Amino acid sequence: MQENNDKRWSKCLEIIKDNVTQAQYDAWFEPIVYRGFDAKNTILLEVPSLYFAEMLEDKYANILKMVFSKIFGGAFRLRYFYSVASEPEANIEVQGLNKSTIITNKVERASQQMANPFAKVEYADIDPQLNPKYTFENYCGSMSNKLPVSIGKAIASDPNCKTFNPLFIFGPTGVGKTHLIEAIGIKIKENNPHSRVLYITAPVFERQYTTAVSHNKVNDFMNFYQSIDVLIVDDIQEFAGKTGTQNTFYHIFNHLHQNQKQLILSSDCRPTDMDGMMPRLISRFKWGMTVELYPPDYDLRREVLTMKAYQDGLSIPTDVLDYIATNVTDSVRELEGIVVSLLAHATMLNHEITIDLARAVLANAVKVSKRQITFELIAETVCSHYNIDVDLLYGKSRKREISDARQVVMYLAKKLTQLSSTNIGLRLSRNHATVLHACKNIEERLSVEKDLREELEAIENEFKS
Repeated sequence: MQENNDKRWSKCLEIIKDNVTQAQYDAWFEPIVYRGFDAKNTILLEVPSLYFAEMLEDKYANILKMVFSKIFGGAFRLRYFYSVASEPEANIEVQGLNKSTIITNKVERASQQMANPFAKVEYADIDPQLNPKYTFENYCGSMSNKLPVSIGKAIASDPNCKTFNPLFIFGPTGVGKTHLIEAIGIKIKENNPHSRVLYITAPVFERQYTTAVSHNKVNDFMNFYQSIDVLIVDDIQEFAGKTGTQNTFYHIFNHLHQNQKQLILSSDCRPTDMDGMMPRLISRFKWGMTVELYPPDYDLRREVLTMKAYQDGLSIPTDVLDYIATNVTDSVRELEGIVVSLLAHATMLNHEITIDLARAVLANAVKVSKRQITFELIAETVCSHYNIDVDLLYGKSRKREISDARQVVMYLAKKLTQLSSTNIGLRLSRNHATVLHACKNIEERLSVEKDLREELEAIENEFKS
């Protein structure tokens, strides 16, 4: 019977090979080890990692279902086995190649599947600990995050490009840092499945290091991390005040960087603002590219709401979308939470989604803006801040102080209002290209000019008062 099943598996591979490219076959099917077909009509497959199984489900579910149905016949179940260092062997069962089941199992088992730095690596791949939902395809973009997204895609598409190594992304809570850095890792794995990519949070790294010290396994700990091709560390600011962890990470960082391995780090503040961090480590954080993720502008907030509503199967009227995007300004996470609340009211309480419902939901979640931010308000506030006559904005003066104020007005109008670049330009007797140039210029200056960042923060605080 087993010999007959082995022949069936060989036949499956022949059909698969005829329906995919050689590169796809080598990357995603050659590593699979067939372990049998049991009495419960369950096909048993051994794969390198949970991530590998998730990618099979995501990209090749249709062909696997077609082939297995044809060769094994009838109803079947599929069980993946994969090696993780924290357990001798782990497995998940997927009913009929159901993607949602496999993702659910990953979430439930995530704390158990963290790659173990104390174990000898006896296989080429490790579980990268990446959330399959955090892809570039569902990462919304706008002027407020265009630069970091572009850099992230450049790293993911060309692994030999080390111009942005390390990539240090910082910004306040809820602006999409984790999604972005995981999207980079996912894209790298898609382009190079054998690349050893690992995503880890700083607190988990700290706990692993503490355990390594207590078990006299620091060398094994370092050897594991020095074997990574792409190391992604989230919330790096959590290393502050932890001298031992910083020293160890310093040596890991040096080894990876010297061997042309990519480092991607995220923090809630820029390197120079980190308290309790060793100067030599801060200097290395600044070796590559440091880029800020700003709070979402109106266009991005609107897009996030639209995408989240679509994913949840929720129909939100345009006026409600506009109201939420106007009043929830600080965090993408808050926007997603608002949609979840609306969904609960619509499905469980059978409420129609209206402005009144949105107003009630927002009252429990965020501080709603008390006044509408208009172009005129922005122009007046900026001119007051710089102590210039507002009429000068609309003239042809090219004096530096007038030109700078005009560009700030364009930038804030684009960020805080619903006006298009064309409409903003018309109000200042300029064209949309001038507005785009002004926004780009301000964004570039914000990344290097601390004084300008503080000025814009002060101006925006005026709108909240």
